Amino acid sequence: MTSDTASSIIANSASRDEEVATLLKGAVDLHCHSGPAAMPRVLDHREAMQDAAEAGFRALLYKDHFYLGTPHAKMLETIYPDTGVKLFSGIALNNASGGINPHAVDHAIKIGAKIVWMPTLAAANHIRKGLTEAKSFPKTSQKMLDPSPLSVLDASGRLTDETKHVLDLIAEGDIILAGGHLEASELFVLFEEAKKRGVKKMLVNHPTYIVGCSDEDIKGLVAMGVYMEHSICMFIEGSGNQYEPSYLQHLIDIAGIDKTCLCSDLGLLGAPRPIEGYRQIVHALLDMQFSHQDIRTLIGDNSARLLNLAA
Repeated sequence: MTSDTASSIIANSASRDEEVATLLKGAVDLHCHSGPAAMPRVLDHREAMQDAAEAGFRALLYKDHFYLGTPHAKMLETIYPDTGVKLFSGIALNNASGGINPHAVDHAIKIGAKIVWMPTLAAANHIRKGLTEAKSFPKTSQKMLDPSPLSVLDASGRLTDETKHVLDLIAEGDIILAGGHLEASELFVLFEEAKKRGVKKMLVNHPTYIVGCSDEDIKGLVAMGVYMEHSICMFIEGSGNQYEPSYLQHLIDIAGIDKTCLCSDLGLLGAPRPIEGYRQIVHALLDMQFSHQDIRTLIGDNSARLLNLAA
């Protein structure tokens, strides 16, 4: 390799890195797993905020499977008022929150939660898949009580009264309803009723992992107005990724640019930090010939819309 060729490669690489850095400005992560947490994390909420600020992110939403992170978000915004990053969180309806608990949801919304996740680790679907897909799911640092399986459906396959009450609260608060780790078949029943009750912001978390959505399921849910949230961690190097980036292109094509959100789902010890995950995925999107506008839509604008943030 000549010195001119080496210089050209270095220059092209630097140019691509600058392009990626520019595209990250204004991004929004709806799925940041920073700590403190029962599962080991590579960074805490403050570090996640600082990383996002350095990259020029518009907003960051903390997710924990066991607690409402909204007070942490509000306190950090007060302590660090000049980061330029809006901080949010929400509540996951697992056993630690009392399951599908309208009281917990009402409290969360009243203090500023922006999202309610239906059961994740305690979802009956997650527990059923514990010997297959969920066996690779992160484990807590210490053994916790075994989860009691949760579903939004009763024994006859109808939505429970508690679930309907939660949907009404979400509609009134105009916040995001996320499907958590419910099975695809449950999601159709849930989102259909949610739409009837006035819920306007609906989201499926990693539809191809644990949830089990087929291409046809994704098309059907998108037709109902539901967004697909794909976890960046599943398509990048260094995080035990399960899918090739080309599969992400397929999934985006199925749902459409305007109904797809790319969020990190990162923070686990041993995996890249969330912002590094975004850098990798933007590189991959550029390699796949996505336009700058489409990339901004996928990593920021759609998620900002769900948070009621101005474009």
